Amino acid sequence: MREAAHIVGSGSPEAAPDLQELLARVARGDQDAFARVYDTVAGPVLGLVRSVLRDPAQSEEVAQEVLVEVWRTAARFRPERGSGMTWIMTLAHRRAVDRVRSTQASNDREHKAALLDRTPAFDEVTEQVEARLEREQVRRCMRGLTELQHQSVTLAYYRGLTYREVAELLGLPLGTVKTRLRDGLIRLRDCLGVTA
Repeated sequence: MREAAHIVGSGSPEAAPDLQELLARVARGDQDAFARVYDTVAGPVLGLVRSVLRDPAQSEEVAQEVLVEVWRTAARFRPERGSGMTWIMTLAHRRAVDRVRSTQASNDREHKAALLDRTPAFDEVTEQVEARLEREQVRRCMRGLTELQHQSVTLAYYRGLTYREVAELLGLPLGTVKTRLRDGLIRLRDCLGVTA
């Protein structure tokens, strides 16, 4: 880090090359120049990336990616557009924002996948809808029965009582209950459109 302070130093004639000159040398493949650039910018790059990502492990990873990008793309740096530090920090900020967006997109995909896992299968939904429609149709048809037919069918088929128990509960002869049940079931069958 002593070299980094010297690079940014006083600007005296014997001072080390500035960042722009070092980037020009890096663009020509000068590894020593890159080592000096690395020492100069690694701390600020990591600080900027960490302020965007907030995750230390991801921040270190992204900072390394930025520094590799500086090595690979140093020839793209244009001093007339701004300083070397501004160019590098712009690369760092863009890379950090890209990571945030990528992470958010991944989380969104996982969330959607989890919701799809909880969504019932199409056939299950179809069966539920059909069962509900059938129940509503049966209720509508039951309303079309006489009161005695309705009571007899409800007690025999929904409460599970025997014909004799239905007759005793309603205070009617067994034959009358059987007739009302038979007539009620025929009306239900016709109403529901069931073929014999």
